[in-house]
Amino acid sequence: MRSPHLMNRNDTGLLVIDMQGKLMGKISQGTAVIQNTLLLIKGAAILGLPVYATEQYPHGLGPTVPELNGVLPLKQEKIEFSGALPQVIDFFKGRGAQKILLAGIEAHICVQQTALDLLAQGFQVYLATDAVGSRHEEDWFLALRRMEKSGVTLTTSEAALFEWTEKAGTPEFKEISRLVIEADERKQ
Repeated sequence: MRSPHLMNRNDTGLLVIDMQGKLMGKISQGTAVIQNTLLLIKGAAILGLPVYATEQYPHGLGPTVPELNGVLPLKQEKIEFSGALPQVIDFFKGRGAQKILLAGIEAHICVQQTALDLLAQGFQVYLATDAVGSRHEEDWFLALRRMEKSGVTLTTSEAALFEWTEKAGTPEFKEISRLVIEADERKQ
C-alpha cells in the first residue's frame, strides 16, 4: 500500500497560476519557472491528470506566455488573487482530485493565497518549488516557508512527475523519462 502523502495520477490535478507575459520577464529564474511548468503540463498530459490554469486580469497583465498558452487545456480569467475559484474547485472535484500540485507566479501573492484557500477547501496541496516564482527572492522564500508551515507539501517538478508515474518499465515512464532528459539537455 502506498503512502497517502504521495501523489498519483488518479487523485491529483495540476493548477497553473497566472503565468502571464507582462510579469514573467520580471520573475527571478523566470525562464526556469516556465520550462519546469511546461514539463509538468506535458507530463500531466501523458499521464491523464486534469490540468487547469488561471490568468490574473489578462487585460492588464497580458495572456499566458506563448510557451504554455498552446498546451493548457483550460484557462479561467480572474481578478481575485486566489485561484481557488468555485469553477476551479468544481473542476478538480469533478475529476476526483483530492490533491492539487501548484505551479505559477507570484509565490507570495496568487500562489500563496490559492494554496491556503485550497487547504481550507479540504485539498492536499503540493507546490513544485522550481515551477513557482516571484520578482524578489525574499518574497519567494518566505512564501514557501509560510505555505509549508500551513500544510503545503514542497516538491520539485521532476519529483512530482516520477511520483505520478509510480514505476519504471511502462510506456508512460519512458515518455516521462524522455521529457526529463530533454529538459536537462536544454538547461546545459
